Amino acid sequence: MPADFPNSDQPMMHSFKTRHARAVSLIALSALAACGGGDKDTTRITGPGDTTTTTLPIVTPPTTTGPLLGALGLGAVNERFTAEVWTRGTTAYTSTWGTRATARGNAIKIWDVSGAKPILVDSVIVANASTLGDVQVSDDGQLLVVAIESNPNGGLAIYQLDTPTKPRLLVRTVGGDLATGVHTAEVARVNGKLYAFCALDPASGSPAKLAIMDLSNPSAPVQVSTLVIGMPFIHDVFVRDGLLFTAEWNDGVGIWDIGAQGGSPAAPRRLSLTRTVGGQVHNLWWYQDPSNGNKQYVFVGQEGPGSIGSSSQGDIHVLDISSLTAPREVAAYTVAGAGTHNFSVDETNGFLYAAYYNAGVRVLDVRGDLGTCPTTQRFADGRCDLALMGREKSRFTGTGAPVYIWGVHHVGSSLYASDMLSGLWKLQGSAR
Repeated sequence: MPADFPNSDQPMMHSFKTRHARAVSLIALSALAACGGGDKDTTRITGPGDTTTTTLPIVTPPTTTGPLLGALGLGAVNERFTAEVWTRGTTAYTSTWGTRATARGNAIKIWDVSGAKPILVDSVIVANASTLGDVQVSDDGQLLVVAIESNPNGGLAIYQLDTPTKPRLLVRTVGGDLATGVHTAEVARVNGKLYAFCALDPASGSPAKLAIMDLSNPSAPVQVSTLVIGMPFIHDVFVRDGLLFTAEWNDGVGIWDIGAQGGSPAAPRRLSLTRTVGGQVHNLWWYQDPSNGNKQYVFVGQEGPGSIGSSSQGDIHVLDISSLTAPREVAAYTVAGAGTHNFSVDETNGFLYAAYYNAGVRVLDVRGDLGTCPTTQRFADGRCDLALMGREKSRFTGTGAPVYIWGVHHVGSSLYASDMLSGLWKLQGSAR
């Protein structure tokens, strides 16, 4: 979801996420300027939803080690910046972000991914939108939910998927809290009921918020609660087993009870707030290992400043949440000259796939003990270094032209990677 490029002290964040943009520090993304296509593009994000024109050079991705992930095919998108990706069955959906040349990020691209190369089937234009964020299909395959980050025309677009390649619009929300811009919208069930957890961009006189929407009647979403959280932004969230994890930027990682221990979506109860090294908390994944039942680690993405197509910053941090009320950071992973953006985890096989902007995709083995290591495999502050531990297992850095990977989605034996510059990659999703 673009827009991750934040303001100057926010990362790219989704910053492409638009707030994402802000996310990125929105980066300070300010520095993030998207560059895709030929030798340059002219969109630079300077704050949530703000764009100015500038020219940025394309820089060669940093060198990496490890076996390559095989590229099966590329579905090219040259007229817009590609943002989020979600795949279900043989259909993939990508959102678009910012402005590229004269094309706004108001299109949802629909792809047939049954073969090696993604084939564009259709494009849906979202009314009164200038940049989109998350795109996600509900767990039952019935709904497609799209975050709209445009300000003052932000909101949600919810589609019925009677036919997966032909989304039918149920509602495009207008007004209310969501109007300042929905940076991300995570769709998840709590005690059987479907909700959208919407990270709202701050606006003049309005702080960052998390709005929780009841989607029991998807044609008429109901806002059941609003949390004023995040300094200066709130980015992604992760919901599982009655717990809500919130990426609250420089405030840290929040853990909330929304159904596990007496809390609810209508009355979330904060359990903890933990600052990670460097702040700029952008995205999260609570890993549950089916091989041994271990649930102690949350992976945290940091989104630092960057420029679209050329640079990025930000590490992956590992929180041990054995105590939900007192999490502690035990490990991290860093790539010189690049920063992470979004994750997708193959929990069955224990691999974390991380979008790494100009460094492509990195694959980490996350099974087992991540917080115990010899002194020679530690950072100076005592945290374990996943790279020195040999946890990096594979990577993808493109097939010659520069990449700027925004998001990843692992499904079955395939990995889908959204490249802001080029479109949608289908990769062989195996790290072994």
